[in-house]
Amino acid sequence: MAIGINSLLDMGKWALFGNQAAIATTGSNISNVHTEGYSRREVRFDEAYSIDYRPGQIGTGVVASEVIRHFDEFVEMQYVGKNADQSRFEALWANLQGVDNLFDESVADGLGASIDKFFQDWQDLSLRAEDPSTREQLLSDSYKLISLMRNMDSDLSAMQKQAEDQIQSEVNEVNDLLKRIADINKQIDIHDVPGSNNANQLYDERALLVRKLSEKIDIRFANQGSPEFTQTNQVEMGAGTDFAIMTEAGQTLVHGSDYYEIKFEGPRAMQSLIPSSNFDGDIEFSGSSDFEYTVEVIRGGQVSNASGAGTAQFRVSLDGGQTWLKGADGKEKVFYARPEGGKIGAGDLEIWFENATQDLEAGDKFSIMPRSGVYWYQNTSSFMNISPQIRGDGSDDPRRLQGGSVTGLMNFVGYVGQYRDKLDGLVKSMVWNVNRLHSQGTGLNPISQATGTYSVSDPNVALGSDSSGLPMRDFLGSNAGNVTLYVYDESTGELVSGGGGNPVFGPLDFDTATPGIQNFDPNVHSLQDVVDAIDNTFGPYLDAEIVDNKLRINAADGYDFAFGADTSGLMAALGVNTFFTGSNMTDFGLNDAVMSNPEQINAGQVNGAFEGNEGDNGTALAIAALATKAVTVVSSFGVSNTQTLGEYYGNVMAQVGADTSTCKFTYEYNRALASDLNDRQEQVAGVNLDEEMANLIKYQHAYRAAAKLVTTADEMLQTVLGLKQ
Repeated sequence: MAIGINSLLDMGKWALFGNQAAIATTGSNISNVHTEGYSRREVRFDEAYSIDYRPGQIGTGVVASEVIRHFDEFVEMQYVGKNADQSRFEALWANLQGVDNLFDESVADGLGASIDKFFQDWQDLSLRAEDPSTREQLLSDSYKLISLMRNMDSDLSAMQKQAEDQIQSEVNEVNDLLKRIADINKQIDIHDVPGSNNANQLYDERALLVRKLSEKIDIRFANQGSPEFTQTNQVEMGAGTDFAIMTEAGQTLVHGSDYYEIKFEGPRAMQSLIPSSNFDGDIEFSGSSDFEYTVEVIRGGQVSNASGAGTAQFRVSLDGGQTWLKGADGKEKVFYARPEGGKIGAGDLEIWFENATQDLEAGDKFSIMPRSGVYWYQNTSSFMNISPQIRGDGSDDPRRLQGGSVTGLMNFVGYVGQYRDKLDGLVKSMVWNVNRLHSQGTGLNPISQATGTYSVSDPNVALGSDSSGLPMRDFLGSNAGNVTLYVYDESTGELVSGGGGNPVFGPLDFDTATPGIQNFDPNVHSLQDVVDAIDNTFGPYLDAEIVDNKLRINAADGYDFAFGADTSGLMAALGVNTFFTGSNMTDFGLNDAVMSNPEQINAGQVNGAFEGNEGDNGTALAIAALATKAVTVVSSFGVSNTQTLGEYYGNVMAQVGADTSTCKFTYEYNRALASDLNDRQEQVAGVNLDEEMANLIKYQHAYRAAAKLVTTADEMLQTVLGLKQ
């Protein structure tokens, strides 16, 4: 093939077209210098084919092959990961600041000061036990302490609710982003012809949406041919798919034009049985909690109200199985698998099994989500729990969400749950220790009636059983003990002399058929047994009954009574003759008996002469001493027995401050890394106006030169045509 003038014209034409495309692309870059997500583009020029000719190969010009997009996929993958981490800790830190402010006592007195004042009031009462104003001051400050506790619980609960509302909004945005990305993938399949018609705008839109998605949840993306792409086999591959998005844990969110939603849904229970298990029942629960419960069967057997070897046993974890619930003695708690009639109290929940015709097997596991959680849906009936979970050692469960604002907000709900749990433990310990002493004391006068404040689920179940429903059952322990009561003549105030002239006082006898006094055993005796023991021991003088599953003791006409030493903790556990009511921040309160009659505040004790003197201060001193005494505080994540109540609260405050500071540091650290990665991407994909101006001048000159080539070829053609003349 010869090189002719027409070839020169074609060469000029394609040079014009190519440089015109380059100028247009440069103009697009300049126009979009501030457009979010825009990646710099450039026309790729290829030399056109050459012709063998004399004096050698001669080129035929240039071809503008494609408009390429400058974008570093490797850097972007790293950025997406760090962006998720940054967003997680940003959301967590922002919300924890509110909690930190709630605990801040640098401006005004808070819970810590109120706890100190409470014990100081008992010290004051020990000095003026008979003084009505001192008793009223104690009640006033106690009510203030209770109000502060309840208000803090209400504020923390409100923060959790606000976070959950935000999680729902974020999840909705995630699903919208997934749908939009899948739609873009569909458009890319239609418009993109790699190497000739690159859908650069669609790629930029998708990359921007992926970035926004990484702000919500932790993700990774993959293109066809990469190892990650082949791991999306949880779903069937759609036709023409070449791009997939997964969570870091591996759940497929987008696969080509298909997307899979996540949902933020309410409480539910799930099971994971070992392959050999034939268990066909369900696990059920009631109550509310801030934590996910993992139930693991450790001894196979049937679901039964019996306590023998044939009944299955399980343990409970609140951190995915790294640590397990412990009792007040610090030992791991083991529960029997009961039907609904024998619901087991574990943490803040009641748990039972139903519809079972086959036995549980050791290794069977169940998961209970008392709060709303995040679930990934493969289809309408197949879902997976991907709610973030922080383990006991502080690490994230790798099978769950680990980044993004959704994770940060759910972590926040969990953090606040731990603070509330610790404060609940503080309240429960304060209530128990104060009531333990108060229940053995006496006020200014004996009483004619005492009603318990704690109810049981079944009056015929042993009080120390996990099925009793008694909030303070863990503090009863497993050791037998007893309680002493004194009966007085109401008119004379003298201790009553019973048959044979014996004074009517002493411990309860839980088995009159057996010689000697038989003590109370929490693992054996029920509320009904307590009623029977009181009636059998103090027959004509005291009458015990069960009212609303609570104990009530009534004195017969002409008599009243007082309480003495209680080695069992029975009266405190039942809420009889106590100062406080409740067992957590929500139901923390004062006993109606002391509220309505301050004279029933027990400052003293029955002395060796069986009398309760007005000036006796033994009980008040003992309660005041709790301010400096190490007590046992039981929370869902451990048992503390080396701190005072004030020190324990101080540690909770310190933990809130430390968590807030740590989250701030982690956020700033990940923000710096994400910013660095974004800068690296900008070096590749960002528009540099100086560079674009230089390119514009370069392509403008090239365009002029190409035009000159066309005019030169035209002049040559005119010269040839002029030869005919």
